[in-house]
Amino acid sequence: MQRERLIARLIGRSQKPDGGGKAYEYCLLPCSAQSSAEPAATGASGSMVPTALGALLALLPLASMLQSPGSQRGGRVPEPSEPALRRLCHHLLAHYQKGTRPVRDWRTTTNVAIDLMVYAILSVDEKNQVLTTYIWYRQHWTDEFLKWDPAHFDNLTQISLPVESIWVPDIHINEFVDVGKSPHVPYVYVSHHGEVQNLKPIQVMTACSLDIYNFPFDVQNCSLTFTSWLHHIRDINLSLWRQPELVKFDRSIFMNQGEWELLYVLSRFQEFSVKSSDSYAEMKFYVVIRRRPLFYTVSLLLPSIFLMVMDIVGFYLPPHSGERVSFKITLLLGYSVFLIIVSDTLPATAVGTPLIGIYFVVCMALLVISLTETILIVRLVHKQDLQPHVPEWVKHLLLERATILLCIRDRKKLGQSRTQSLDTSRQVENNDSTAKLTPYVCEDPRECGAAGGMRSALAFAGRTEGSAALQEMLRETTAIRQLLEKREEFRDVAREWLQVGYVLDVLLFRVYLAAVLAYSITLGTLWSVWRDA
Repeated sequence: MQRERLIARLIGRSQKPDGGGKAYEYCLLPCSAQSSAEPAATGASGSMVPTALGALLALLPLASMLQSPGSQRGGRVPEPSEPALRRLCHHLLAHYQKGTRPVRDWRTTTNVAIDLMVYAILSVDEKNQVLTTYIWYRQHWTDEFLKWDPAHFDNLTQISLPVESIWVPDIHINEFVDVGKSPHVPYVYVSHHGEVQNLKPIQVMTACSLDIYNFPFDVQNCSLTFTSWLHHIRDINLSLWRQPELVKFDRSIFMNQGEWELLYVLSRFQEFSVKSSDSYAEMKFYVVIRRRPLFYTVSLLLPSIFLMVMDIVGFYLPPHSGERVSFKITLLLGYSVFLIIVSDTLPATAVGTPLIGIYFVVCMALLVISLTETILIVRLVHKQDLQPHVPEWVKHLLLERATILLCIRDRKKLGQSRTQSLDTSRQVENNDSTAKLTPYVCEDPRECGAAGGMRSALAFAGRTEGSAALQEMLRETTAIRQLLEKREEFRDVAREWLQVGYVLDVLLFRVYLAAVLAYSITLGTLWSVWRDA
């Protein structure tokens, strides 16, 4: 508006219609000159127009220069300036050098405070000894070149800057074995005091010495060591952001629905040096986790326990029955198939074997021992025609001492049958010895008389032609009698071995049961102690 007014004043041109309809031209001239020039206005009007236009064009830059100071002196509103965030970012990063440590005095130590929160336990690789965790990592330090006065920047006290534009400490984890899939956070927070906060989530794949001897009731302790890879402790020092007690039991963000349970996180500061060189600052975090054993108890321990119980129940089958052997063999084959199925579930390491693996091997050995004992008993029971009499020391140990030790209720019957079999065997031996001397010995006088008469008849018949047929008949009768006596003897011997097998079966069964119970109680006690530790 001012520019238009100035142009109008410079031109001095206006139109005032008079009575005759003519327009008069006014110029920016003195009054005397104007009055003297009126008579010649008509003749010189054509030459004055170019002169006025030239003056106008020459004065336009002067008008633009005069407008700005005049508007400011007049108190009018200025045009909008640059935003405070942009001005502050330009003020901080215009002359910033991120290649050097941000201290004004090189003797000043940069103190980096770090913090850690465990978000999830992703995997535990026992074979490769690798622990994969997902953590929230925070670090804080002071940058002396990133300070400002909030009053000059619209009371702005905090700003986010690109992490690539400022100096960042070279803090790494010593146990790193692989780069995880961590999201990239491109910004850091900077306060007006120069405090820089770098917060980022990290997927950490670290080496860890995993002890699987107590599987599936194992507790693992893995360390995460944060340190500066290059700077000494006099350049960069580490400290803990929060109190150790707050870090230890902080499970506020932990996902607690997986296989592993977070017990606590311990923290410790220490100095580390290599071959008497300068020391480095280290901050160690010990992540202590425990496996939830319910899945492995249901899928590994309970089937094995059930098979062992069935093996114990199989001892109640009769020892002289052949079904016990087939039953034991079926259990052994079933347990072998079970071990093949669960072999992929057990953790495999080259260092040691978990206790549950030893438990499965011992259970397999017990099944083999049980099958061997069953075969031995069946062999004793079914060996009849070829086995000799039971030795006296075996009868003394098993049929007398062992029955008292095992509290067998029918040991009296075993003693009576043992006495009867002993008398029968002695009588058979006497009969055999006398049979070798005489063909026949009588006990009743009448039988002796009849036998004498028979012998006289035979003697008489011997003188005749029919004596040969009678002697053949006598020999056949004597052979039949000896065969029957021998069969009865074999039955008594088989009965004796059956009694020995019965007592031996009870003895071995109780020894086997005691071994299984002792082994089970020992393992149960160890696993209970490890579970509650």
